Amino acid sequence: MNVLIVGATGGSGRAATAAALAAGHRVTAFSRRASALLAEHPRLVAIDGDVMDPGQVAAAVEGQDAVIVTLGISENALRVRLLGSRSTPMDVRSAGTRNVISAMQSHGVRRLLVQTSYGVGPTRDRLPLVERIVFTLLLRPQIADTAVQEREVRGSALDWTIVQPVNLAGHDVGGLPHASLDGNVRGMKVARRSVGRFLVAALRDDRLTRRSVALSGTGEGLVMAPGPQASQDSEVRT
Repeated sequence: MNVLIVGATGGSGRAATAAALAAGHRVTAFSRRASALLAEHPRLVAIDGDVMDPGQVAAAVEGQDAVIVTLGISENALRVRLLGSRSTPMDVRSAGTRNVISAMQSHGVRRLLVQTSYGVGPTRDRLPLVERIVFTLLLRPQIADTAVQEREVRGSALDWTIVQPVNLAGHDVGGLPHASLDGNVRGMKVARRSVGRFLVAALRDDRLTRRSVALSGTGEGLVMAPGPQASQDSEVRT
């Protein structure tokens, strides 16, 4: 499968890129400094580009079978809250994803996976108190843009899946995370590499089309607890 990863040099983007290559996919990594930050690989094409430029995004989307979006602001969250980002537009998630959606529609690419954040949209009321305070005081502008991003995805006619990990951590025990369609989580931490593996595993999973999935902890393979649109026997392990 030809897979485009947008935001490929952030923590989650690198994890998804590594997982896609390990799974045998042909990967196009798109970010502002992809060629400088990603190691060479025979199935990897690194494109230096700006997701805020519709033309550059359209050129990267052409010829792909699926797109994974892992956009975000990697700078210190407190500094961004007080002073704004030095190098990344505050609406990079929503505007960048809007450009991706437009390009996919133009080129007939249907499969879209977008990483957002647990506590946005359908999981907003499930967020623990401490995280809710952090969202309100520290991350409010970024969370507001993530909410717009999710609305853009849900409003598209693409075969989308929104992936909502809890707090991302570096420690990785291998395998896939616990994946829940109803927002239930196993703790408030999940390994970035585990999330990357899930994003790639979900590419061909039709059960996740037009669904939002919460990721946390670890699971015995891909475990999906029943959600509001799922039947009572929808817990599956692969």
